[in-house]
Amino acid sequence: MASKLEALEQWVNQAAALTRPARIHWCDGSDAEYQALVQQMLADGTLIELNQQTHPGCYLHRSHPTDVARVEHLTLVCHPNREDAGPNNHWMDPAEAHAKIDALFDGCMEGRTMYVIPYCMGPIDSPLARCGVEITDSPYVVANMRIMTRMGAAAQARIEREGTFVKGLHSIGELDPERRWIMHFPAEFSIKSYGSGYGGNALLGKKCHALRIASNQARTEGWLAEHMLIVGIENPRGETHYVAAAFPSACGKTNLSMLIPPEGYRRDGWKVWTIGDDICWMHPGADGRLYAINPEAGFFGVAPGTSDATNHNAMRSISHDTIFTNVAVTADNQPWWEGLPGAPVTDWQGRPYDPANGPAAHPNSRFTVSAKQCPTWSETAEAAQGVPISAIVFGGRRPSLLPLVMEARDWSHGVLMGAAMGSETTAAATGAVGVLRRDSMAMKPFCGYHYGDYFAHWLSFDRPGAKLPKVFHVNWFRKGADGKFLWPGFGDNLRVLEWMIDRAEGRASGAETPIGILPDEGELKLDGLRLERARLEELLEVDNASWQAELSAIGDYLASFAPRLPERLRREQQRVVQALEDDAGPSRREAAAS
Repeated sequence: MASKLEALEQWVNQAAALTRPARIHWCDGSDAEYQALVQQMLADGTLIELNQQTHPGCYLHRSHPTDVARVEHLTLVCHPNREDAGPNNHWMDPAEAHAKIDALFDGCMEGRTMYVIPYCMGPIDSPLARCGVEITDSPYVVANMRIMTRMGAAAQARIEREGTFVKGLHSIGELDPERRWIMHFPAEFSIKSYGSGYGGNALLGKKCHALRIASNQARTEGWLAEHMLIVGIENPRGETHYVAAAFPSACGKTNLSMLIPPEGYRRDGWKVWTIGDDICWMHPGADGRLYAINPEAGFFGVAPGTSDATNHNAMRSISHDTIFTNVAVTADNQPWWEGLPGAPVTDWQGRPYDPANGPAAHPNSRFTVSAKQCPTWSETAEAAQGVPISAIVFGGRRPSLLPLVMEARDWSHGVLMGAAMGSETTAAATGAVGVLRRDSMAMKPFCGYHYGDYFAHWLSFDRPGAKLPKVFHVNWFRKGADGKFLWPGFGDNLRVLEWMIDRAEGRASGAETPIGILPDEGELKLDGLRLERARLEELLEVDNASWQAELSAIGDYLASFAPRLPERLRREQQRVVQALEDDAGPSRREAAAS
């Protein structure tokens, strides 16, 4: 019988026979290896050195203009049974998919180096972590995987001990959009990606492994792989509560994970700790609580919108030893994007900046940086057993209807809140503005199996002995009649998190409504915040008639996952419908005024 390492070598040899590289390099993750890769990429133009006085160790990569984002229509989840992929995924028969992509891989690495990247998602000694190996012909991918995962010799040693790993085969190919696929084979623990060098398509440890493959693995093994940040909130008594939160894109995930408390809170001794900004793996512990790790070791963040005003901690994180992708540069060769001071002279494609060509930095331009460079990074991010989760938060961008914060009455209601979440489209997206797009648990592009089965898996955690986190829904984006945001957001979001922690500890009673528990009079601490009472009431208003329409729409959305929709979730939706009908009197605000 082949040794555990021989199984890895066998697979590498098969990949080499298919792709026919000029040479094979097994990555060890060392500083020397990274520096040699950087020098090689500087020499061939893959990387451009930035101003080493202002940004030491920082480099710029410009990707092909047709290769700047995830490509959902070319991203397949190839379960043997089509039904298992669900209406939330694109599917192809595994045999057909392998044949189609292997024809592209045939000889694609001739004249190139094949890099073998053993990596670990999660702390290297954590029983909650899982390993993978990515084969690629892109040194840019190697450099990014070194930042984003625990990559190299230690990961290879763990793979040798355990014998199980996710197999990822990647080639940038010709970077031809017509010859591009990102394929997942959950039953085989394997990923094949061809024709793209972009992060989410090429850094296979990230969305491909840590969400699409891991969500399947988690379902089988009894845990959750989620598109969530993890943040620690330390109160003046030195107690830290950990919160996991899921938001669709453009809803402030990274900002919340690196939140800076308002001045009064800082003065009182509140601290915020960053565990992760994007992915969360949660396992039930022996005590019945959910424990979470961040499987990633770095941040692959969106640059535009990141500034000292919006995220001071992110700006400090990326001041050194960072790879920037598709940003603009200034006259003195500093990285630049919209929202920063100064002015660009060269755009993301390397052209002299001309506003007629669009934004200087690509709207999806990125930075890749070690999480340990974040000023609020916490050592508990390396805790082998993970951190205990006190609250799970869902949220979306809704200009009306959804209150600032509401708590689910129990786990089933919390799963319904997560399943129903969504955002209204903004001018940043193509198509009509103000259209509601549901994105259950912010996992629509990343759940590697049928959403109906996924909701059932979430519900399965509610069992005897479980001490589950409280579940909340937030909406930082509610607008008043003047079209302006009612809530200041950013650091002041800590006020809402404090109420959640008070609820988790039984210190706040809350106010029961048909849609959930809302903060009662005086429970949100608003000291030092200029917020008129009328605006606060509007933030917490429950409009019964509009909510009845919302619940009807949620029912239609859930029905799209029949026959695999759990009956328990359908009953929960019906329970809220009934509660709204029973309560169809005056609104909270009208009742308070009368």
